[in-house]
Amino acid sequence: MQAIEISSPGSAEVLRPVTRPVPVAGHGQILIRIAWAGVNRPDVLQRAGSYAPPPGASDLPGLECAGEVAAVGPGVTRWKPGEQVCALLPGGGYAEYATCPAEHALPIPQGLTLRMAAALPETAFTVWSNVVMRGGLRPGERFLVHGGSSGIGTMAIQTARALGARVWATAGSAEKCAACEKLGANAINYREEDFVAVLRKAGGADLILDMVGGDYIARNIRCLADDGRLAMIAFLAGPKAEINFAQIMARRLSVTGSTLRPQSDLAKARIACELQERLWPLVEAGAVRPLIDSTFPLGEAAEAHRRMEGSNHIGKILLQVSAQD
Repeated sequence: MQAIEISSPGSAEVLRPVTRPVPVAGHGQILIRIAWAGVNRPDVLQRAGSYAPPPGASDLPGLECAGEVAAVGPGVTRWKPGEQVCALLPGGGYAEYATCPAEHALPIPQGLTLRMAAALPETAFTVWSNVVMRGGLRPGERFLVHGGSSGIGTMAIQTARALGARVWATAGSAEKCAACEKLGANAINYREEDFVAVLRKAGGADLILDMVGGDYIARNIRCLADDGRLAMIAFLAGPKAEINFAQIMARRLSVTGSTLRPQSDLAKARIACELQERLWPLVEAGAVRPLIDSTFPLGEAAEAHRRMEGSNHIGKILLQVSAQD
């Protein structure tokens, strides 16, 4: 099969095309013939040498895909060859074939193409597990997401809105703010406004989803309403901050966080079950839709990474692996 590997840690140029054997589905796994693969920040971090794959995972980048089940391993009864799926992968998505646990694959939501479905798994698993399962977002609450125009951000805005929350989102340009507003958020241009002041004026955020970190951490704490929750999922500005824990105690605040890739297969399977039961109906009803920024052929994965690192994208970046759609 054709694939894109990381020849050595470094910039986008280290992504190179290779020919590899087609992987074999093990017990409880399925083999997917990939049509489209998503490009995500962890792929960029892995390419740079700062995010190693978990034990047993493919060394190829790529954490999500959509395509057709090519084969099923021993013990798999849920899927049959020929069925179309989208899936969360432990790695290996930048290739014509990849394996994953059968329970980490989901049916293509009705009304979506494979291209659109490939933009769902990583963002849906991340947003749902942190905003709903860990963050406990409830109807009527005030929800703030940073990086609102990213793949995670656009999914978080729509999901929170569909669940009845009031939504605010930060973004760094007028174009990105307009995209957030179109999805139903109150957009805050962080270059021109103080998100802390905006949210405090509105009564404070009940839940914040943050992928920035750094000096945003202390600002998030100030931004929260009493009994508010902060969910951390990444640290683009760094993982360290000085915060006043007296505020957390006095105002009964909760700080949590998670990364998706290192979680157990069982934990991811539980998230997948919730997605199919609760989020997929919202997708099929049109309340939540993946927003796609751009697509690149598999052989141009380096250009896709440059697009992501430029931070000018709005929504998801995808790689087209085959002619399926």
